[in-house]
Amino acid sequence: MNPKPIRIFITGGTFDKEYNELTGELFFQNTHLPDMLGRGRCRLEVAVETLMMIDSLQMTDTGRQLILDRCASAAEERIVITHGTDTMETTARVLGEQVAGKTIVLTGAMVPYTFGSSDGMFNLGTALAFVQTLAPGVYVAMNGRCFPWNRVRKNRKEGVFETVNES
Repeated sequence: MNPKPIRIFITGGTFDKEYNELTGELFFQNTHLPDMLGRGRCRLEVAVETLMMIDSLQMTDTGRQLILDRCASAAEERIVITHGTDTMETTARVLGEQVAGKTIVLTGAMVPYTFGSSDGMFNLGTALAFVQTLAPGVYVAMNGRCFPWNRVRKNRKEGVFETVNES
């Protein structure tokens, strides 16, 4: 049995940040997803597409509309979205309220991939596993856990995602 193809949309976030050693600033250059998939020895049929490379604090309604439009028009039924963690649940809500018939999993990282101690590889791997096994719907996958779009929030005090009551 061949698994169905998976579309991966890249939006930036900590996943793809680089560190400027001279200024101490974080910035975006290129996505690390192809390297991550290679290092993880991913054998899935995936199509990677960069939609934007921004910090999620700069995510606008226009950006969310682009993500929504690309998810709706994608031929694939299974979609993983890399996204910054600060506004991930907002984007998940937009998708959850408007996309039906597809399994969409948003994931990100708290530490940039290039730092070596990033949670990004683990989060990407679990997102790819969740997107293959969950029923159609929109989810957030972080640190081994998966949350429905309408029952998740980022606990900024503890730096983790957690379940909240349905709203």
